[in-house]
Amino acid sequence: MLKLVDHSDFVRQNTSLLAPPLVPEVRLLLAHEAVPIWQKTEEELGEIGLPPPFWAFAWAGGQALSRYVLDHAHLVSGKRVLDLATGSGLVAIAAKKAGAKSVLAADIDLFACAAARLNAHMNDVAIAITDEDLIGASAQGFDVILVGDLFYEKALAERLHAWLSHAKQSGAEVLIGDPGRLYLPKSSLTHVIDYNVPVTRDLEDAEIKRTAVWRL
Repeated sequence: MLKLVDHSDFVRQNTSLLAPPLVPEVRLLLAHEAVPIWQKTEEELGEIGLPPPFWAFAWAGGQALSRYVLDHAHLVSGKRVLDLATGSGLVAIAAKKAGAKSVLAADIDLFACAAARLNAHMNDVAIAITDEDLIGASAQGFDVILVGDLFYEKALAERLHAWLSHAKQSGAEVLIGDPGRLYLPKSSLTHVIDYNVPVTRDLEDAEIKRTAVWRL
């Protein structure tokens, strides 16, 4: 029998309202530790071997991208923005706070969608949310596409890069936040700025990650 999960209740019960170190003007429902919430997610869904609960943490790429967008609001102000693989919703919220006309936060993880919805409410911003896999879909209708920390798997990175390249050709501005993931296609990107981002040691190999914002 299919188990019904209240994703919003799960997010509320397993997180605390915190401010990401590099983006203190945004408050998010975040987990303090990775392993406990990872285990609880698997228990809740009755499935072992799930990917980490990306939505429960403010990853370095998302923090850097959010900081850059907030500090350079003209990049999104009055524009239609897509935050791809939104996770906690941090980048989407930052874009809306920076004056975006509309923001769509997309994530195939239903916990992420619930977290982004709750976090948007906490920050008093209105964003649209979808659980559709938009990679490969039409990118028309977006002026700016924001991608935080998504080049961590080879197959995903190749698929994502091809789609983003097509979106750029269609007229979208593409900005990427990344702390040096293995499959980031640096040769096709323009470096914009670096940040030293405090992160969770449970998930990374350091407490501070040198993280870059790139333009496709």
